[in-house]
Amino acid sequence: MTGLRPLLVVVDDEQGILDVVGRFARRAGYEVITCSGGGEAIAQLRTNRADLVLVDLRMPDVGGLEVLRAIRETDPRCQAVLMTGYASVDTAVEAIKLGATDYLSKPLDVARLEQLLTSVREEIERRRHVLSLESDVARRLEFCGMIGRGPIMQDLFGMIRRLAPHVRTALISGETGTGKELVARALHKLGPRRDKRFVTVNCSAVVETLFESELFGHVRGAFTGATDHKPGLFELADGGTLFLDEIGELPPSVQAKLLRVLELGEVHRVGSLDPRRVTVHVVAATNRDLRAEIAAGRFRSDLYYRLNIVEVRLPPLRDRREDIPYLTAAFVRETSERLQKSLLGLTAGAERLLATAAWDGNVRELRNVIERACILADGDFITDRELAVSMPALVMRPAAAGVAAPRQGDSDLLVNVEREHIQRALARANGNKKAAARMLGLSRRALYRRLERLDLAGTIMRRREAEQAMGA
Repeated sequence: MTGLRPLLVVVDDEQGILDVVGRFARRAGYEVITCSGGGEAIAQLRTNRADLVLVDLRMPDVGGLEVLRAIRETDPRCQAVLMTGYASVDTAVEAIKLGATDYLSKPLDVARLEQLLTSVREEIERRRHVLSLESDVARRLEFCGMIGRGPIMQDLFGMIRRLAPHVRTALISGETGTGKELVARALHKLGPRRDKRFVTVNCSAVVETLFESELFGHVRGAFTGATDHKPGLFELADGGTLFLDEIGELPPSVQAKLLRVLELGEVHRVGSLDPRRVTVHVVAATNRDLRAEIAAGRFRSDLYYRLNIVEVRLPPLRDRREDIPYLTAAFVRETSERLQKSLLGLTAGAERLLATAAWDGNVRELRNVIERACILADGDFITDRELAVSMPALVMRPAAAGVAAPRQGDSDLLVNVEREHIQRALARANGNKKAAARMLGLSRRALYRRLERLDLAGTIMRRREAEQAMGA
Protein backbone atom coordinates (compact mmCIF):
# COMPACT_ATOMS: atom_id res chain seq x y z
CA MET A 1 0.00 0.00 0.00
CA THR A 2 1.34 3.40 -0.96
CA GLY A 3 0.40 6.16 1.49
CA LEU A 4 -3.29 5.91 2.32
CA ARG A 5 -4.45 4.60 -1.07
CA PRO A 6 -4.70 0.83 -1.58
CA LEU A 7 -2.28 -0.62 -4.11
CA LEU A 8 -3.55 -2.59 -7.11
CA VAL A 9 -1.27 -4.65 -9.37
CA VAL A 10 -2.78 -5.46 -12.80
CA VAL A 11 -1.15 -8.30 -14.75
CA ASP A 12 -2.06 -8.91 -18.41
CA ASP A 13 -0.22 -9.27 -21.70
CA GLU A 14 -2.83 -7.07 -23.45
CA GLN A 15 -2.03 -3.38 -23.16
CA GLY A 16 -5.68 -2.48 -23.72
CA ILE A 17 -6.72 -4.42 -20.58
CA LEU A 18 -3.97 -2.73 -18.55
CA ASP A 19 -5.14 0.70 -19.70
CA VAL A 20 -8.83 0.09 -19.03
CA VAL A 21 -8.36 -1.51 -15.58
CA GLY A 22 -5.79 1.11 -14.60
CA ARG A 23 -8.10 3.98 -15.55
CA PHE A 24 -11.08 2.62 -13.61
CA ALA A 25 -8.91 1.67 -10.61
CA ARG A 26 -7.37 5.13 -10.27
CA ARG A 27 -10.83 6.64 -10.47
CA ALA A 28 -11.89 4.24 -7.67
CA GLY A 29 -9.09 5.47 -5.41
CA TYR A 30 -6.24 3.02 -6.04
CA GLU A 31 -2.55 3.39 -6.69
CA VAL A 32 -1.88 1.20 -9.75
CA ILE A 33 1.10 -0.80 -10.99
CA THR A 34 0.69 -2.49 -14.39
CA CYS A 35 2.68 -5.54 -15.51
CA SER A 36 2.69 -7.05 -18.98
CA GLY A 37 3.76 -10.51 -17.82
CA GLY A 38 3.70 -12.89 -14.86
CA GLY A 39 7.46 -12.76 -14.29
CA GLU A 40 7.42 -8.97 -14.05
CA ALA A 41 4.45 -9.16 -11.65
CA ILE A 42 6.20 -11.62 -9.32
CA ALA A 43 9.24 -9.32 -9.21
CA GLN A 44 7.01 -6.33 -8.38
CA LEU A 45 5.20 -8.23 -5.63
CA ARG A 46 8.49 -9.00 -3.93
CA THR A 47 9.16 -5.30 -3.43
CA ASN A 48 5.64 -3.85 -3.21
CA ARG A 49 2.95 -5.00 -0.77
CA ALA A 50 -0.17 -5.02 -2.91
CA ASP A 51 -3.69 -5.03 -1.50
CA LEU A 52 -5.29 -6.42 -4.68
CA VAL A 53 -3.96 -8.20 -7.77
CA LEU A 54 -5.96 -8.65 -10.99
CA VAL A 55 -4.14 -11.27 -13.03
CA ASP A 56 -4.81 -12.81 -16.44
CA LEU A 57 -4.96 -16.59 -16.55
CA ARG A 58 -3.08 -17.16 -19.81
CA MET A 59 0.12 -15.28 -20.54
CA PRO A 60 3.08 -16.33 -22.67
CA ASP A 61 5.83 -16.41 -20.05
CA VAL A 62 4.40 -17.04 -16.56
CA GLY A 63 0.68 -17.80 -16.27
CA GLY A 64 -1.87 -16.49 -13.81
CA LEU A 65 -1.87 -19.60 -11.62
CA GLU A 66 1.89 -19.25 -11.10
CA VAL A 67 1.35 -15.63 -10.05
CA LEU A 68 -1.37 -16.74 -7.61
CA ARG A 69 1.02 -19.29 -6.18
CA ALA A 70 3.68 -16.61 -5.70
CA ILE A 71 1.16 -14.33 -3.97
CA ARG A 72 0.18 -17.10 -1.56
CA GLU A 73 3.84 -17.71 -0.70
CA THR A 74 4.94 -14.08 -0.36
CA ASP A 75 1.87 -12.22 0.92
CA PRO A 76 -1.22 -14.27 1.83
CA ARG A 77 -2.93 -11.07 3.02
CA CYS A 78 -3.18 -9.79 -0.56
CA GLN A 79 -6.48 -10.40 -2.36
CA ALA A 80 -6.21 -11.91 -5.84
CA VAL A 81 -8.75 -11.95 -8.69
CA LEU A 82 -8.33 -14.03 -11.85
CA MET A 83 -9.22 -12.53 -15.25
CA THR A 84 -9.93 -15.08 -17.98
CA GLY A 85 -11.80 -15.78 -21.16
CA TYR A 86 -11.15 -19.53 -20.74
CA ALA A 87 -12.99 -20.32 -17.49
CA SER A 88 -13.37 -23.97 -16.56
CA VAL A 89 -14.28 -25.90 -13.43
CA ASP A 90 -10.73 -27.27 -13.05
CA THR A 91 -9.22 -23.82 -13.44
CA ALA A 92 -11.63 -22.33 -10.90
CA VAL A 93 -10.89 -25.05 -8.35
CA GLU A 94 -7.14 -24.60 -8.78
CA ALA A 95 -7.46 -20.82 -8.50
CA ILE A 96 -9.45 -21.11 -5.27
CA LYS A 97 -6.86 -23.50 -3.84
CA LEU A 98 -4.19 -20.92 -4.62
CA GLY A 99 -6.09 -18.17 -2.84
CA ALA A 100 -8.07 -16.37 -5.54
CA THR A 101 -11.11 -14.66 -4.04
CA ASP A 102 -13.00 -13.93 -7.29
CA TYR A 103 -12.74 -13.94 -11.08
CA LEU A 104 -13.63 -11.60 -13.97
CA SER A 105 -14.67 -12.97 -17.34
CA LYS A 106 -13.27 -11.51 -20.55
CA PRO A 107 -14.31 -9.38 -22.28
CA LEU A 108 -14.49 -7.38 -19.07
CA ASP A 109 -17.84 -6.22 -17.76
CA VAL A 110 -17.12 -2.62 -16.76
CA ALA A 111 -19.94 -2.51 -14.19
CA ARG A 112 -18.68 -5.74 -12.61
CA LEU A 113 -15.11 -4.38 -12.55
CA GLU A 114 -16.23 -1.16 -10.84
CA GLN A 115 -18.27 -3.11 -8.30
CA LEU A 116 -15.32 -5.35 -7.49
CA LEU A 117 -12.89 -2.45 -7.11
CA THR A 118 -15.31 -0.57 -4.88
CA SER A 119 -16.09 -3.53 -2.62
CA VAL A 120 -12.40 -4.38 -2.10
CA ARG A 121 -11.52 -0.73 -1.38
CA GLU A 122 -14.37 -0.47 1.13
CA GLU A 123 -13.21 -3.65 2.85
CA ILE A 124 -9.68 -2.23 3.13
CA GLU A 125 -11.02 1.05 4.51
CA ARG A 126 -13.26 -0.80 6.98
CA ARG A 127 -10.29 -2.82 8.14
CA ARG A 128 -8.21 0.33 8.59
CA HIS A 129 -11.05 1.96 10.51
CA VAL A 130 -11.34 -1.00 12.88
CA LEU A 131 -7.60 -0.96 13.52
CA SER A 132 -7.71 2.78 14.14
CA LEU A 133 -10.57 2.33 16.60
CA GLU A 134 -8.68 -0.42 18.42
CA SER A 135 -5.67 1.87 18.72
CA ASP A 136 -7.84 4.75 19.99
CA VAL A 137 -9.61 2.48 22.45
CA ALA A 138 -6.25 1.18 23.66
CA ARG A 139 -5.23 4.77 24.44
CA ARG A 140 -8.42 5.38 26.39
CA LEU A 141 -8.15 2.08 28.24
CA GLU A 142 -4.58 2.71 29.39
CA PHE A 143 -4.18 2.93 33.15
CA CYS A 144 -0.71 3.66 34.51
CA GLY A 145 0.92 1.77 31.64
CA MET A 146 -1.58 -1.13 31.75
CA ILE A 147 -4.35 -1.82 29.25
CA GLY A 148 -7.53 -3.72 29.98
CA ARG A 149 -11.06 -3.49 28.66
CA GLY A 150 -12.49 -6.63 30.22
CA PRO A 151 -14.11 -6.81 33.65
CA ILE A 152 -11.12 -8.53 35.28
CA MET A 153 -8.75 -5.66 34.54
CA GLN A 154 -11.33 -2.96 35.15
CA ASP A 155 -11.92 -4.43 38.62
CA LEU A 156 -8.15 -4.49 39.16
CA PHE A 157 -7.81 -0.82 38.18
CA GLY A 158 -10.63 0.08 40.56
CA MET A 159 -8.90 -1.79 43.39
CA ILE A 160 -5.62 0.04 42.76
CA ARG A 161 -7.40 3.41 42.85
CA ARG A 162 -8.98 2.53 46.20
CA LEU A 163 -5.83 1.11 47.77
CA ALA A 164 -3.22 3.62 46.61
CA PRO A 165 -4.08 6.51 49.00
CA HIS A 166 -3.92 4.27 52.08
CA VAL A 167 -1.78 1.17 51.56
CA ARG A 168 1.66 1.00 53.24
CA THR A 169 2.48 -2.63 52.60
CA ALA A 170 1.16 -4.77 49.76
CA LEU A 171 1.84 -8.10 48.07
CA ILE A 172 1.37 -8.49 44.31
CA SER A 173 1.12 -12.04 42.98
CA GLY A 174 0.94 -13.29 39.43
CA GLU A 175 2.75 -15.25 36.75
CA THR A 176 5.88 -13.98 35.06
CA GLY A 177 5.11 -11.22 32.58
CA THR A 178 1.70 -10.18 33.93
CA GLY A 179 2.83 -6.66 34.89
CA LYS A 180 3.52 -6.81 38.63
CA GLU A 181 5.95 -3.90 38.55
CA LEU A 182 3.40 -1.76 36.69
CA VAL A 183 0.92 -2.36 39.53
CA ALA A 184 3.56 -1.42 42.10
CA ARG A 185 4.34 1.78 40.21
CA ALA A 186 0.61 2.56 39.96
CA LEU A 187 0.21 2.21 43.74
CA HIS A 188 3.12 4.63 44.17
CA LYS A 189 2.00 7.07 41.50
CA LEU A 190 -1.56 7.33 42.83
CA GLY A 191 -0.50 7.41 46.48
CA PRO A 192 0.59 10.25 48.79
CA ARG A 193 4.30 9.59 48.10
CA ARG A 194 4.11 10.06 44.34
CA ASP A 195 6.75 12.83 44.48
CA LYS A 196 9.23 10.65 46.38
CA ARG A 197 11.51 7.92 45.16
CA PHE A 198 10.34 4.59 43.78
CA VAL A 199 13.23 2.13 44.29
CA THR A 200 13.26 -1.33 42.72
CA VAL A 201 15.27 -4.40 43.67
CA ASN A 202 14.98 -7.77 41.89
CA CYS A 203 15.57 -10.33 44.64
CA SER A 204 16.38 -13.06 42.12
CA ALA A 205 19.23 -10.99 40.64
CA VAL A 206 21.11 -10.22 43.89
CA VAL A 207 23.97 -12.47 45.01
CA GLU A 208 22.86 -14.17 48.22
CA THR A 209 25.87 -13.01 50.25
CA LEU A 210 25.17 -9.37 49.36
CA PHE A 211 21.46 -9.25 50.21
CA GLU A 212 21.93 -7.66 53.63
CA SER A 213 24.32 -5.04 52.31
CA GLU A 214 22.03 -4.20 49.37
CA LEU A 215 18.91 -3.81 51.50
CA PHE A 216 20.28 -2.37 54.73
CA GLY A 217 23.70 -0.95 53.76
CA HIS A 218 27.06 -1.43 55.49
CA VAL A 219 29.82 0.50 57.26
CA ARG A 220 33.47 0.65 56.33
CA GLY A 221 35.32 -2.49 57.37
CA ALA A 222 32.17 -4.58 57.87
CA PHE A 223 33.56 -7.22 55.51
CA THR A 224 36.32 -7.67 52.98
CA GLY A 225 35.87 -5.09 50.25
CA ALA A 226 33.77 -2.72 52.35
CA THR A 227 36.05 0.28 51.90
CA ASP A 228 33.44 2.93 52.62
CA HIS A 229 30.07 3.51 54.25
CA LYS A 230 27.17 2.60 52.01
CA PRO A 231 23.44 3.26 52.55
CA GLY A 232 21.08 0.41 51.67
CA LEU A 233 18.00 0.51 49.49
CA PHE A 234 15.73 1.08 52.48
CA GLU A 235 17.57 4.29 53.28
CA LEU A 236 17.60 5.25 49.61
CA ALA A 237 13.82 4.82 49.47
CA ASP A 238 13.20 6.68 52.76
CA GLY A 239 10.00 8.69 52.39
CA GLY A 240 9.06 6.82 49.21
CA THR A 241 8.34 3.27 48.05
CA LEU A 242 10.58 0.19 47.88
CA PHE A 243 9.53 -2.48 45.40
CA LEU A 244 10.85 -5.96 46.25
CA ASP A 245 10.38 -7.98 43.07
CA GLU A 246 10.44 -11.80 43.29
CA ILE A 247 10.30 -11.72 47.10
CA GLY A 248 10.09 -15.52 47.09
CA GLU A 249 13.80 -15.60 46.19
CA LEU A 250 14.79 -13.82 49.43
CA PRO A 251 17.17 -15.98 51.53
CA PRO A 252 15.76 -17.16 54.90
CA SER A 253 18.54 -15.35 56.79
CA VAL A 254 17.40 -12.00 55.36
CA GLN A 255 13.67 -12.68 55.76
CA ALA A 256 13.83 -12.28 59.57
CA LYS A 257 15.67 -8.97 59.29
CA LEU A 258 13.22 -7.70 56.69
CA LEU A 259 10.35 -8.56 59.02
CA ARG A 260 11.99 -6.54 61.80
CA VAL A 261 12.39 -3.52 59.52
CA LEU A 262 8.72 -3.72 58.49
CA GLU A 263 7.57 -3.93 62.10
CA LEU A 264 9.91 -1.38 63.74
CA GLY A 265 10.82 0.93 60.88
CA GLU A 266 14.53 0.62 61.72
CA VAL A 267 17.50 -0.68 59.74
CA HIS A 268 20.93 -1.71 60.95
CA ARG A 269 23.74 -1.36 58.46
CA VAL A 270 25.96 -4.44 58.29
CA GLY A 271 28.70 -3.97 60.87
CA SER A 272 26.86 -1.27 62.83
CA LEU A 273 24.86 -1.44 66.07
CA ASP A 274 23.19 1.92 65.57
CA PRO A 275 19.61 1.78 64.24
CA ARG A 276 18.49 4.18 61.53
CA ARG A 277 14.86 5.22 61.26
CA VAL A 278 13.21 4.85 57.85
CA THR A 279 9.69 5.48 56.66
CA VAL A 280 9.17 3.34 53.59
CA HIS A 281 6.13 1.91 51.85
CA VAL A 282 7.00 -1.65 50.83
CA VAL A 283 5.41 -3.40 47.86
CA ALA A 284 6.52 -6.99 47.26
CA ALA A 285 5.82 -9.18 44.24
CA THR A 286 6.12 -12.88 43.52
CA ASN A 287 5.32 -15.43 40.84
CA ARG A 288 5.53 -18.23 43.41
CA ASP A 289 2.84 -19.72 45.61
CA LEU A 290 4.13 -18.38 48.93
CA ARG A 291 1.79 -20.61 50.93
CA ALA A 292 3.45 -23.62 49.30
CA GLU A 293 6.85 -22.07 50.04
CA ILE A 294 5.84 -21.71 53.70
CA ALA A 295 4.74 -25.36 53.83
CA ALA A 296 8.11 -26.35 52.34
CA GLY A 297 9.96 -24.30 54.95
CA ARG A 298 11.43 -21.85 52.44
CA PHE A 299 9.45 -18.75 53.43
CA ARG A 300 8.55 -17.39 56.85
CA SER A 301 4.85 -17.37 57.61
CA ASP A 302 5.12 -14.25 59.81
CA LEU A 303 6.79 -12.31 56.97
CA TYR A 304 4.11 -13.51 54.55
CA TYR A 305 1.30 -12.26 56.77
CA ARG A 306 3.13 -8.98 57.36
CA LEU A 307 3.46 -8.40 53.63
CA ASN A 308 0.00 -9.73 52.82
CA ILE A 309 -1.97 -6.96 54.50
CA VAL A 310 -3.29 -6.29 51.02
CA GLU A 311 -2.84 -8.77 48.15
CA VAL A 312 -3.31 -7.86 44.50
CA ARG A 313 -3.60 -10.86 42.20
CA LEU A 314 -2.85 -10.36 38.50
CA PRO A 315 -4.66 -12.56 35.97
CA PRO A 316 -2.69 -14.40 33.25
CA LEU A 317 -3.22 -13.21 29.69
CA ARG A 318 -5.01 -16.43 28.74
CA ASP A 319 -7.80 -15.45 31.18
CA ARG A 320 -8.29 -12.03 29.57
CA ARG A 321 -8.05 -12.74 25.86
CA GLU A 322 -10.55 -9.99 25.12
CA ASP A 323 -7.71 -7.53 25.86
CA ILE A 324 -5.28 -9.00 23.28
CA PRO A 325 -6.44 -6.81 20.33
CA TYR A 326 -6.06 -3.63 22.40
CA LEU A 327 -2.71 -4.62 23.86
CA THR A 328 -1.55 -5.52 20.35
CA ALA A 329 -2.76 -2.19 18.92
CA ALA A 330 -0.90 -0.29 21.64
CA PHE A 331 2.32 -2.27 21.12
CA VAL A 332 2.15 -1.83 17.33
CA ARG A 333 1.61 1.92 17.70
CA GLU A 334 4.41 2.28 20.24
CA THR A 335 6.92 0.15 18.31
CA SER A 336 6.13 1.59 14.87
CA GLU A 337 6.61 5.12 16.21
CA ARG A 338 9.97 4.14 17.67
CA LEU A 339 11.04 2.40 14.44
CA GLN A 340 9.56 5.22 12.32
CA LYS A 341 7.41 2.76 10.37
CA SER A 342 3.86 3.38 9.14
CA LEU A 343 2.37 0.13 10.45
CA LEU A 344 -1.42 0.07 10.65
CA GLY A 345 -1.97 -3.22 12.46
CA LEU A 346 -2.30 -6.96 11.83
CA THR A 347 -3.97 -9.02 9.13
CA ALA A 348 -6.88 -11.29 10.07
CA GLY A 349 -4.62 -14.36 9.87
CA ALA A 350 -2.09 -12.79 12.21
CA GLU A 351 -4.84 -11.92 14.69
CA ARG A 352 -6.00 -15.54 14.67
CA LEU A 353 -2.49 -16.69 15.60
CA LEU A 354 -2.39 -14.28 18.54
CA ALA A 355 -5.87 -15.22 19.71
CA THR A 356 -5.09 -18.95 19.85
CA ALA A 357 -1.59 -18.82 21.39
CA ALA A 358 -1.02 -20.11 24.93
CA TRP A 359 0.92 -17.04 26.19
CA ASP A 360 2.85 -18.70 28.99
CA GLY A 361 4.94 -15.51 29.14
CA ASN A 362 1.80 -13.34 29.33
CA VAL A 363 1.79 -9.64 28.35
CA ARG A 364 5.60 -9.42 28.31
CA GLU A 365 5.72 -12.25 25.78
CA LEU A 366 3.04 -10.60 23.65
CA ARG A 367 5.00 -7.33 23.65
CA ASN A 368 8.20 -9.09 22.60
CA VAL A 369 6.42 -10.95 19.79
CA ILE A 370 4.86 -7.74 18.44
CA GLU A 371 8.17 -5.87 18.60
CA ARG A 372 9.94 -8.61 16.61
CA ALA A 373 7.10 -8.73 14.08
CA CYS A 374 7.20 -4.93 13.66
CA ILE A 375 10.91 -5.12 12.90
CA LEU A 376 10.34 -7.83 10.27
CA ALA A 377 7.28 -6.21 8.65
CA ASP A 378 7.97 -4.35 5.41
CA GLY A 379 4.40 -3.33 4.55
CA ASP A 380 1.53 -1.59 6.29
CA PHE A 381 0.31 -4.71 8.08
CA ILE A 382 1.93 -7.47 10.13
CA THR A 383 1.05 -10.80 8.50
CA ASP A 384 0.88 -14.31 9.95
CA ARG A 385 4.20 -15.09 8.25
CA GLU A 386 6.03 -12.41 10.22
CA LEU A 387 4.33 -13.60 13.39
CA ALA A 388 5.33 -17.22 12.69
CA VAL A 389 8.97 -16.13 12.71
CA SER A 390 8.40 -13.89 15.75
CA MET A 391 6.66 -16.47 17.92
CA PRO A 392 9.32 -19.15 18.57
CA ALA A 393 8.40 -19.50 22.25
CA LEU A 394 4.65 -19.84 21.78
CA VAL A 395 2.36 -22.85 21.82
CA MET A 396 -0.72 -22.95 19.63
CA ARG A 397 -3.81 -24.05 21.59
CA PRO A 398 -7.09 -25.39 20.20
CA ALA A 399 -9.15 -22.49 18.95
CA ALA A 400 -11.48 -20.80 21.40
CA ALA A 401 -15.19 -20.88 20.67
CA GLY A 402 -15.96 -18.79 17.62
CA VAL A 403 -12.29 -18.34 16.64
CA ALA A 404 -10.87 -20.06 13.58
CA ALA A 405 -8.04 -22.45 14.35
CA PRO A 406 -4.65 -21.89 12.68
CA ARG A 407 -3.71 -24.05 9.73
CA GLN A 408 -1.79 -27.21 10.58
CA GLY A 409 1.18 -25.93 8.61
CA ASP A 410 1.30 -22.78 10.75
CA SER A 411 1.19 -24.83 13.97
CA ASP A 412 3.92 -27.20 12.77
CA LEU A 413 6.09 -24.27 11.74
CA LEU A 414 5.69 -22.60 15.13
CA VAL A 415 6.48 -25.80 17.03
CA ASN A 416 9.63 -26.39 14.97
CA VAL A 417 10.79 -22.80 15.34
CA GLU A 418 10.04 -22.89 19.07
CA ARG A 419 12.05 -26.09 19.51
CA GLU A 420 15.05 -24.63 17.66
CA HIS A 421 14.82 -21.37 19.60
CA ILE A 422 14.85 -23.15 22.98
CA GLN A 423 17.71 -25.42 21.89
CA ARG A 424 19.78 -22.38 20.88
CA ALA A 425 19.08 -20.70 24.22
CA LEU A 426 20.13 -23.84 26.13
CA ALA A 427 23.27 -24.10 24.03
CA ARG A 428 24.19 -20.45 24.74
CA ALA A 429 23.55 -21.07 28.45
CA ASN A 430 25.65 -24.27 28.43
CA GLY A 431 22.61 -26.25 29.53
CA ASN A 432 21.76 -23.97 32.47
CA LYS A 433 17.95 -23.95 32.45
CA LYS A 434 17.66 -20.92 34.74
CA ALA A 435 19.89 -18.84 32.47
CA ALA A 436 18.10 -20.14 29.35
CA ALA A 437 14.70 -19.25 30.84
CA ARG A 438 15.96 -15.71 31.49
CA MET A 439 17.11 -15.41 27.86
CA LEU A 440 13.69 -16.59 26.65
CA GLY A 441 11.77 -14.26 28.99
CA LEU A 442 10.13 -17.23 30.76
CA SER A 443 9.92 -18.53 34.30
CA ARG A 444 11.80 -21.75 34.95
CA ARG A 445 8.50 -23.55 35.47
CA ALA A 446 7.24 -22.43 32.06
CA LEU A 447 10.51 -23.56 30.45
CA TYR A 448 10.25 -27.00 32.08
CA ARG A 449 6.70 -27.39 30.76
CA ARG A 450 7.87 -26.60 27.24
CA LEU A 451 10.86 -28.92 27.44
CA GLU A 452 8.52 -31.73 28.40
CA ARG A 453 5.92 -30.89 25.74
CA LEU A 454 8.52 -30.61 22.97
CA ASP A 455 10.25 -33.84 24.13
CA LEU A 456 13.45 -31.90 24.76
CA ALA A 457 13.90 -32.96 28.39
CA GLY A 458 14.73 -36.52 27.36
CA THR A 459 16.98 -35.29 24.55
CA ILE A 460 18.98 -33.12 26.95
CA MET A 461 19.31 -36.00 29.44
CA ARG A 462 20.52 -38.39 26.73
CA ARG A 463 23.02 -35.82 25.50
CA ARG A 464 24.42 -35.35 29.01
CA GLU A 465 24.72 -39.10 29.49
CA ALA A 466 26.56 -39.37 26.19
CA GLU A 467 28.93 -36.54 27.15
CA GLN A 468 29.60 -38.16 30.52
CA ALA A 469 30.26 -41.49 28.82
CA MET A 470 32.72 -39.83 26.42
CA GLY A 471 34.42 -38.09 29.33
CA ALA A 472 34.76 -41.39 31.15
